[in-house]
Amino acid sequence: MAGWTPATLLLFLLGFLFLCDASMYLSGQRLRSRLQRDRRNIRPNIILILTDDQDIELGSMLAMNKTKRIMMQGGTHFSNAFSTTPMCCPSRSSILTGKYVHNHHTYTNNENCSSPSWQAHHEPHTFAVHLNNSGYRTAFFGKYLNEYNGSYVPPGWREWVALVKNSRFYNYTLCRNGVREKHGMEYSKDYLTDLITNDSINYFRMSKRLSPHRPVMMVLSHVAPHGPEDAAPQYSTAFPNASQHITPSYNYAPNPDKHWILRYTGPMKPVHMQFTNLLQRRRLQTLLSVDDSVEKIYNMLLEMGELDNTYVIYMSDHGYHIGQFGLVKGKSMPYEFDIRVPFYIRGPNVEAGAINSHIVLNVDLAPTLLDMAGVDIPVDMDGKSILKLLDTERPINRFQFNKKGKVWRDSFLVERGKLLHKLSDVKEEMQENALPKYQRVRDLCQKAEYQTPCEQPGQKWQCMEDPSGMLRLYKCKSMAGLYAPRAQDLMSGNAQLYQRGSPSQHCDCEPALPFKRKKMLTKRKLRPKKSLSRNRWARALPPHLDSIVYTLDLEEGYQPITPKNISHTLDRKQATFEGNEEFSGMEPTGNNQMLPAALKVTYRCSILINDTVKCDSGLYKSLQAWKDHKLHIDHEIETLQTKIKNLREVKSHLKRIRPKECECNHKIYQYKNISLRLKAEHMHSLRLASKDKKQWLLKEQKRRKKLRKMLKRLRNNDTCSMPGLTCFTHNNQHWQTAPFWTMGPFCACTSANNNTYWCLRTINDTHNFLFCEFATGFLEYFDLNTDPYQLINAVGSLDRNALNYMHLQLMKLRSCKGQKQCSPDTVPKEQNNFNDHRPLHRRKRPRMKKPSSKSMGQIWEGWVG
Repeated sequence: MAGWTPATLLLFLLGFLFLCDASMYLSGQRLRSRLQRDRRNIRPNIILILTDDQDIELGSMLAMNKTKRIMMQGGTHFSNAFSTTPMCCPSRSSILTGKYVHNHHTYTNNENCSSPSWQAHHEPHTFAVHLNNSGYRTAFFGKYLNEYNGSYVPPGWREWVALVKNSRFYNYTLCRNGVREKHGMEYSKDYLTDLITNDSINYFRMSKRLSPHRPVMMVLSHVAPHGPEDAAPQYSTAFPNASQHITPSYNYAPNPDKHWILRYTGPMKPVHMQFTNLLQRRRLQTLLSVDDSVEKIYNMLLEMGELDNTYVIYMSDHGYHIGQFGLVKGKSMPYEFDIRVPFYIRGPNVEAGAINSHIVLNVDLAPTLLDMAGVDIPVDMDGKSILKLLDTERPINRFQFNKKGKVWRDSFLVERGKLLHKLSDVKEEMQENALPKYQRVRDLCQKAEYQTPCEQPGQKWQCMEDPSGMLRLYKCKSMAGLYAPRAQDLMSGNAQLYQRGSPSQHCDCEPALPFKRKKMLTKRKLRPKKSLSRNRWARALPPHLDSIVYTLDLEEGYQPITPKNISHTLDRKQATFEGNEEFSGMEPTGNNQMLPAALKVTYRCSILINDTVKCDSGLYKSLQAWKDHKLHIDHEIETLQTKIKNLREVKSHLKRIRPKECECNHKIYQYKNISLRLKAEHMHSLRLASKDKKQWLLKEQKRRKKLRKMLKRLRNNDTCSMPGLTCFTHNNQHWQTAPFWTMGPFCACTSANNNTYWCLRTINDTHNFLFCEFATGFLEYFDLNTDPYQLINAVGSLDRNALNYMHLQLMKLRSCKGQKQCSPDTVPKEQNNFNDHRPLHRRKRPRMKKPSSKSMGQIWEGWVG
């Protein structure tokens, strides 16, 4: 080295340093790649925070500053997140299974909600089962399903702390890993929101301490802001002037252009408006505890170093309305305030502070969780993973044609109720019925038989014009329609109404039986009872029936009533309608006597000869008497309907076992053999098939349950009920925590159990609309670009081709199964035909002449314009 020149030595040093740097670089690259491989093998934790009945249209997120800071600034906000069914149990079932309601069959909060069928067919296939089988430590805290009874732990959950039945903040029961645990009214120990938060944090810490490299999936299912809206004591004075719920649709009523519930609902009273203000305030107060819960979860992840490896999702099961369209409170409507939900997500590779406008549904949650965990998504799930929407890559330049944009849905289904028809059946109906329903009704009304009033013998239908100007067919319920079939037979002189037939049709060689049948009606003693329909044996008939009153005898048919028939059974004074006697219309009547002027229907009401109803004066003066009598009539109707159903079953059985035509040379059976045969046939008719018997028992249980509720309301003097509507009563004792309600009791009707509909919701670059078909045939269409609060039903602005196109799209979604059918691509392979049928509401609608039946295009059956 002594002979080396300085230049040579410098070159040697530079080469040595270069080799050292290269080796260090290569070793660093190998170390970094190994760490990345290890990181890929460590699957992320997943935490789902679910609220109950939380809206986003009425400003509920404005009260949650901590959640917005953590989830919006640190994650992505999906501005177009929806619930496919705005009801608790159906939506939660969709979240668990990733399926639409028509595929998991939980239609309401009662029907199939946590039922044996759900437990057997759908609960074993929730996302928890798949994640548990893949190695995740799964845990559930809070509200599960509305009808969950706490008798079992659903499959797939290692830690289970679930609320029994529906939402409560105090005085509830939990199922903690199969053991029931009751709680009281003490805030520090029993407030459910805080209990869910503390238990979930303790479980996460314990899981990471026992298995540091094992991922955790937790669900924090809060009951807030669901009723009874009990806030924590420290928040009971917050938001004294809450008014975010007062939107342009607030108290916008009545709505004659919308479906029947909104047509029926009028403007709210002042007491209702005061209630909505306090309800909004209490709901926001309960969300403050959820806001604290999100912050505690975030701080726990940050402290443990798990924040960057944990997906946190915040969402609600559905929205809510408070005074919108005059509805005091509730959900289950297909409008934006009920179907839009808050949806935020943060975690690995999720862009912070971003707003994503793609459509995200509650059915997307299950496949998304499985995709996060690296688990294969089952093909029967209707939703799709949203992970590919969370990529942080730059948007694609519109001039780069070699790249394709993200393909995502632009339409989805909003449904409530059962699927009535299959798609194939609807296609056949569309081919067979080219005219809409109203057009066919109008053609029928041209016939003379439907234009006359309900006074002709045998007339069953009458064509009339409803208040909206549409022609409708109404069933005749007058005296003429009631007595027409009987009157025709009696006028024709056919007294043998119930005889088997004439000798020309049947042989007359059967010997008389050695016993005489009892006459059921002519020899029955008259005893005063509460129900007149069971002991009335003669009814008053109109004078035009030859002034003869007839009674039914099983052997002789209809026979005139004479003093000979009834003098030995009626030994009291004659009853008259004017005298307010109990048995009006049942006095002895002969050919030379005047007929009664009324038909006794109930013990307090009668139908007069001029087709008017008259009741005693007590019903017109006392509201309680009116309600009692109405309940009595409803009970009698249900009893008669059950009896009619049983009689029809016996009738169908008799038709099946009808003997062959008799022959004169057949063997004559003795009385004993005939009586045994009749007895055996009677016993056989009572033996129903097991399936039919179970259905009958279920219907009977529902009928008895309904009757018990009616009697309970009657005993409690609960008068809050309207025909076909779901009503509630609120009083000063309803809320047990501050702030209290002090304005006294009131009643409000907000929804209906039979409000079945299917809606097509579309959002893309050119369209933003909601199209709904109700089970009644009514149609609704709202263009949210011009009518964001859905105030005007613009279905009349659409042409027939657009209606048919949307109807076909809706029918495909109503029967879809799996991701390919339920989440169609945004841009179809063929040209989108809907762009050719744009609605006419963007310009002034011209006056159009009503199309005739020949010029009208093809449309499906049953729609109402």
